Amino acid sequence: MDILRYVAPYWGYAALNVLFNILSVIFSLFSLTMIIPFLTILFDNTKIVHSAPPLAFNKDSIIENFNFFISRIIVDKGEINALLYISILVIILFFFKNIFRYLAMYFLAPIRNGVVKDLRNDIYYKILILPLAYFTQQKKGDIISRMTADVQEIEWSIMSSLEMIFREPITLIAFIVTLFLISPVLTVFVIVLLPVTGLLIGRIGKSLRRTSLKGQKKMGGILSIIEETISGLRIIKAFNAINTTNRKFRETNQDYTKVMIRLYRKRDLASPLSEFLGVLVMVVIMWFGGKLVLGSDNSLGAEVFIFYITVFSQLIQPAKAVTTAYYNIQKGVASVERVKYVLNADEVIEEKPDAITKDDFSSEIEYTDVSFLYESEEVLKNVDLTIKKGKTIAIVGPSGAGKTTLVDLLPRFYDCVSGEIRIDGTPIKELRINDLRGLMGIVTQESILFNDSLFNNIAFGMKNVNEEDVIAAAKVANAHEFISKMEFGYNTNIGDRGAKLSGGQRQRISIARAVLKNPPILVLDEATSALDTESERLVQDALMKLMKNRTSLVIAHRLSTIQYADEIIVLDKGRIVERGSHIDLLALKGVYKRLYDLQSFV
Repeated sequence: MDILRYVAPYWGYAALNVLFNILSVIFSLFSLTMIIPFLTILFDNTKIVHSAPPLAFNKDSIIENFNFFISRIIVDKGEINALLYISILVIILFFFKNIFRYLAMYFLAPIRNGVVKDLRNDIYYKILILPLAYFTQQKKGDIISRMTADVQEIEWSIMSSLEMIFREPITLIAFIVTLFLISPVLTVFVIVLLPVTGLLIGRIGKSLRRTSLKGQKKMGGILSIIEETISGLRIIKAFNAINTTNRKFRETNQDYTKVMIRLYRKRDLASPLSEFLGVLVMVVIMWFGGKLVLGSDNSLGAEVFIFYITVFSQLIQPAKAVTTAYYNIQKGVASVERVKYVLNADEVIEEKPDAITKDDFSSEIEYTDVSFLYESEEVLKNVDLTIKKGKTIAIVGPSGAGKTTLVDLLPRFYDCVSGEIRIDGTPIKELRINDLRGLMGIVTQESILFNDSLFNNIAFGMKNVNEEDVIAAAKVANAHEFISKMEFGYNTNIGDRGAKLSGGQRQRISIARAVLKNPPILVLDEATSALDTESERLVQDALMKLMKNRTSLVIAHRLSTIQYADEIIVLDKGRIVERGSHIDLLALKGVYKRLYDLQSFV
């Protein structure tokens, strides 16, 4: 199982766990063997041994020496005292058994929690490095479900079974070997019965795995609805869709509940089924063993047979535990498969092993015959574009023309299907990804802020930033004034996605972040389109300061805001259809003129 490779870094803890489990089983067996001398004394069948045989590491020598020890106690102090000594010995043996069992679990705890921690870390990092295209094809709620509910299921189902996986097989092997030593004939008879029980357990386990996978998919759907509801609550209320949305959630939740009821019923069948099968086998053993005890050849003593039954009865609990662990693992395997789907997702945006380091921008950006497909839809077609250092290039066009895709190719959020993009003559695929993105500052239409302080949002992604630099960046972005009026100033927490700020304030914080980064290349993706007039004026002023002496790519819906651009690129259906200055494009009376007239009319 792939998940077990996460146990490898904790092999030291695993070895200690196995060692203490073995010691626990050994002391458990020794404590059970005390039944034989105890019963022998009670049944008055004790054979007095007058001399101790040479001590050797084998069964006969150990038994004879122990019998000599008991015989000396009986002769010197009587049978009652012999029973007392045996009882004290049993207490000591059980004490050490449980000490070693605790130590085994003590060293198992770092494995259980460490594996889950490493798994969460790997999934989170994978989410960070996967291309943006992956998230356009997946439901956010389902991804969150895989990172939370599925990992939690792995912890509950598989990690909680590690104790049983490490301990119970050792117990079963040790006890079965002991049974073989006591009576090979009786134990062979037992082993013949075991495959029948295993077959029944296996069939239920496969069914449990299928049901569990259905349950995890349903939970992904529930989390997706919750995420969409929270994000779109304003629209739900505005369109009186509360009842509709509530009904959709209730139906999905009801389907999930039905699946989980089936799942728990199948899982809960494990313990009673294994116990019943164990008792069934025990009764058969009692009948068959009774024949050996009462038979004419008297091949098995009564006290030894009682000891055999006692040892076998101790097999039922670990066998039940193994069965329960098997069911839990089958349930958890469905979650493992869903987590693996994320972990094994292709990293389309890959960095070459010998990628070139680059920390400056000196001449130009070139798009050469660039095309891009989104699934089967061609978004960009044979785009050629050169952007000289220090120039401001505005990109306009109708909705769906490919404007955002054009700029998203530059920091390698996506890779072009054909053609090439170069910076200073070097293909961007040859550069280190961190270096490439380090050359750019990006301000988008939707201000992406985090549930943290204003200071940390402005200094996001940068190390060793001092307060003076953050304040200077905020002043350039026209943000210092409103920040200084807040109760805690730059240490004010802005809530989820900056919910405590207005749209214009959020956008100015995004601009301050770009100012502090001080990138040579600036990408502005409709940075003012969602703002009111007053906020737009402040943001536009901040943007003008930000773009000064920088190379800028500006996507704009409001054409009045990009008349200053050195060149305006007009995209339509993925192609560059017009290019030039504002005056030149108006004179062409083409796509740009039509867009400009529509906005002027509005």
